[in-house]
Amino acid sequence: MTQPAPSAQHNGPDKGALAAPSDPPPSKSGGGMPALGLRLDVRILSLLGVLAALVLVGGITEPDAFLDTGNLQLILTQASVIGVVTVGMTFVIISGGIDLSVGAMVALASVWATTLATQEYGFAGIAFTAVIVGLAAGLVNGVLIAYGNMVPFIATLAMLASARGLALQITDGKTQIVTVDSVLDLGLPDSYILGIPPLVIMFAVVVIVGWLILNRTTFGRRTVAVGGNAEAARLAGIDVRRQRLYLYLLSGLCCGIAAFMLIVLAGSGQNTNGNLYELDAIAAAIIGGTLLSGGRGTIVGSVLGVLIFTTITNIFALNNLQSDVQQIAKGAIIVAAVLVQGRTMRGRET
Repeated sequence: MTQPAPSAQHNGPDKGALAAPSDPPPSKSGGGMPALGLRLDVRILSLLGVLAALVLVGGITEPDAFLDTGNLQLILTQASVIGVVTVGMTFVIISGGIDLSVGAMVALASVWATTLATQEYGFAGIAFTAVIVGLAAGLVNGVLIAYGNMVPFIATLAMLASARGLALQITDGKTQIVTVDSVLDLGLPDSYILGIPPLVIMFAVVVIVGWLILNRTTFGRRTVAVGGNAEAARLAGIDVRRQRLYLYLLSGLCCGIAAFMLIVLAGSGQNTNGNLYELDAIAAAIIGGTLLSGGRGTIVGSVLGVLIFTTITNIFALNNLQSDVQQIAKGAIIVAAVLVQGRTMRGRET
């Protein structure tokens, strides 16, 4: 979508990306870069403080259960699946887009990868199918948005409905049980590496790669540039349409990986998999400091947002609090994060 002319909110490295897509952003005089770094550090430290406070609450309310090694491993494992989706969502939002279909894409990829025909090909067949289905769905989104000039909200909403419907048609409303031992073994304690579940390691790899792409590559600078001002990015020589296509492909890829991780975690494929993942991923990205208007965001912040939400869910479950209370708490956190973002942006403009 077309963004307004550059304003004070898009300063520092964003303008550097517009000046030369293939070059790193130049430093600003007058201490602009250190100030930006300080703001980012304060935001990350604030998130770490919130996470530490939640750990303290969990340790006080249910010390034996919450601080148990198995429970901490469970929190990290559950955060890993939605965390991978959030990495892809962060890129999309930074570019000024949105993807409401991530949960449905996870469901579609998980059920397609667990059909009897697919399971005949074993571990490789399941993993390959999950990733390919995610990429295919992301490709459809990207083509509709980048070359069909559809609003991302509408295009991904249509994909949400279509993917959910197709997933339901494939399963006929039934749960598809995984019978491939090599897949199921990844979720067993015997497969842990130094006490770390394999799914957490996969998540860590995705986060590291995502951070490197966003902060150390031309692709990342172009993503920020497109989100900051798409027209200025086009005039600077960036192929905005192709960049958006790649971003939705990246989101689909993350959904495919998350679908495989969910298959390992649940041992099955269901058309209800990934329910509300789109809301959790968007919320985690916002909590982490990603602007819904585009042009700014961090992978580290998004990961901390995921850990905060997952920890809240775990604490509520251990204390036998109802799910509606959990949703209210999450909603309050989202509202607070958006208000803080708005206040921060108004402070920069004055």
